[in-house]
Amino acid sequence: MEQKDIYLSVIIPAYNEDERIEITIHQVYKYLARVPYTWEIIVVSDGSKDLTIQKVSQLAKKIPNVWWIDRKENRGKGYTVREGMLKANGRLRLFADADNSTDISHFDKMRPLFDKGYDVVICSRDPKDAAGARQEVSQQWHKRLIGNIGNLYIQLLAVRGIWDTQCGFKAFRADAAKRIFSITRINRWGFDVEVLALARAMKMQIGIVAAYWVNDPRSKVKLSGYLYTLWETTKIGWWIRRNRYHMSDDR
Repeated sequence: MEQKDIYLSVIIPAYNEDERIEITIHQVYKYLARVPYTWEIIVVSDGSKDLTIQKVSQLAKKIPNVWWIDRKENRGKGYTVREGMLKANGRLRLFADADNSTDISHFDKMRPLFDKGYDVVICSRDPKDAAGARQEVSQQWHKRLIGNIGNLYIQLLAVRGIWDTQCGFKAFRADAAKRIFSITRINRWGFDVEVLALARAMKMQIGIVAAYWVNDPRSKVKLSGYLYTLWETTKIGWWIRRNRYHMSDDR
């Protein structure tokens, strides 16, 4: 779908989300229907085997500016977000999780930072990043423990000064999205770390706003995913130090 002069693209990565995708799209549309700018909603299916795409296509008959990418092969969330970012049309490009754990209305707090010139704006669930950040219900103790230890490791190797790199609600200017996602390598959970590390390495301005995060117990992130993210962080730190991304900070 090719459109001109789109202000905001909302990219929703989805893997077997037929139980949640309709509710999430309706909530996103309810918000966007009231805004004064142009927009689009893009669902990118990561090789879904259920009725995700069928439900999206039915909704697209009722809701304007909804389209989808139906990739048949499962490649991971990082690959899926990259695909959406590079095919989107918006001047600003936001990815939001299909479980709607961070409500679309958080974009209200992001937009003023883009008006001030920020390249990337993220939500954080950690009050050390942004005052007022909180979670409706705390995660299970082992996830909190792994998350806290893992974040210290992430800061040491890749993204200093950001305490929550993994919140699934991040927005980018179109030029920043193209520069970052055109060279990303991580296809799975560690991609959040990678995009922030690359933004830092390219000397982009990163803004952080507080998230009110509502956990969905059906989340697909497992303990093994957290551990694998740490291994991917090791690779990211090594690649950046060795200039394996062949990046430039030129505008």
